[in-house]
Formats: sequence, structure tokens, C-alpha cells
Amino acid sequence: MKKIAEIKQEFLQADDAALSRLFALYADDGRAGVVSLLAKYRKKQERLAAEYARLDGMLEYEHTYAHNGLICGIDEAGRGPLAGPVVAGAVILPENCRILYLNDSKQLTEKRREELFEEIQDKAVAWGIGMASPARIDEINILQATYEAMREAVLQLQVQPQLLLNDAVRIPQMDIPQIPVIKGDAKSLSIAAASVLAKVTRDRLMREYDKIMPEYGFASNKGYGSAAHIAALKQYGPSPIHRNSFIGNFV
Repeated sequence: MKKIAEIKQEFLQADDAALSRLFALYADDGRAGVVSLLAKYRKKQERLAAEYARLDGMLEYEHTYAHNGLICGIDEAGRGPLAGPVVAGAVILPENCRILYLNDSKQLTEKRREELFEEIQDKAVAWGIGMASPARIDEINILQATYEAMREAVLQLQVQPQLLLNDAVRIPQMDIPQIPVIKGDAKSLSIAAASVLAKVTRDRLMREYDKIMPEYGFASNKGYGSAAHIAALKQYGPSPIHRNSFIGNFV
């Protein structure tokens, strides 16, 4: 009879097909360690099945509009902060693409977003990033700056999409057909992918700004109006990356 440590190693190395075989092989092994091991991996399989089901649900829009051709998801990050640019992501995923744990970027940890950022770029048919600076936001307002960043993100794509799935908005001055999806970053895998690219790109940029201007705490607040950020703004005044049209109540 195999030692439990040896059986554990078999489970650690098993793929989905091998797991089914191992469940059958050790189903009658009554040792507590084996029983516990089987229960652990059955729960793991159940969680994985639930995750695949969730991902399938997030492909509903992609499946509905698949006849249009290449579908691009679009989302932004950074409309609300007091400082830094607004960043948009545009992503075309392969048909029936599944990226485990991909979701609205706001629902993910920073570590998970960083991991998904690389996987999205590796698996995407094409992806693009656009941004509008704080000065541009002050010049044309945040909504128009967001649209501008989104148009730039689409222009950065290596291939031309036939349909845009946007998170909640309809982008002006675009010839490509568009479908606005309310809370799209939680409903469409393509939009969720775009939200991750936009969020990670912006967060990385704010961490770089923090190295230059550490007094504002950009690495932690990412430019949003935390109490500490507002206190620093009052103490030191605005930095070159603050949005003057956003900070009138504080300086």
C-alpha cells in the first residue's frame, strides 16, 4: 500500500483527467489522510468548475455578437482621482478565451491584477493602451478626456475590430459599431480584460510618480482623494500631475 505522502504527490502532479482516475483509484482507501486528500481535491474541482461557469457567463456578449467579427472590449481607469492621467484599455480576446479569475479589476487584488495583466497580453489577439494627461483633463473635461483615451487605445490595436463592447459609454467620433454595457467590466470578459490593462498601467505609473513626489503618497492612494492625500495637497500645494479642475475645494 502506498504511503499517504506518495499519494499526495500524485495528486499534486495530476491534471484534470488524472484526477478523475485518482479519485476512482483511492475511493475505497479508508485512511483518514487519504479521505481528507480526496475531499480537498474534490472541493478544488468544484471551485474550478464554478469558475469556468462564471467565465462562460461573462462570454455572453461575445457569443451574442460573434457574427460581427473581432470584438474589442474597452474600459478606463482613473476618472475620479485628483491627480494623474485617465487611462483606457482596449482588448481583443480569441474566441471562447478563458482566463481564470479574470473579473472587474476593482474586484481583484493588486497581485492578481498584475498576474492577469501578463496573461491578457500573452493571450490577446490584440491590445492597446490610451491615456489623457491631467492637463488635457483640465482642458477638455474628464468625460471628453476619457473618450479621447479610449479612441487612442483602439488606434493602438494591431488589428481592426468590427465591434466595440464599452463599459457603459458610447464613444463619439468612432466609425466602428459600439455596444455600451452597463457594469460591463463585470459582465463581459473582453471589457474585464480592458479594465485590468487600464488599471495596472495606471497604478504602475502612479507608483513611478511616487518615487519623484513621495510627499503625496501616490503609491498608496493612486491619486485618489484620501485624507492623507488631501492633507498633503493642503500642505505642499498641487504637483505637476494634479488636476486643477478637481482640486479647487482643497487649495
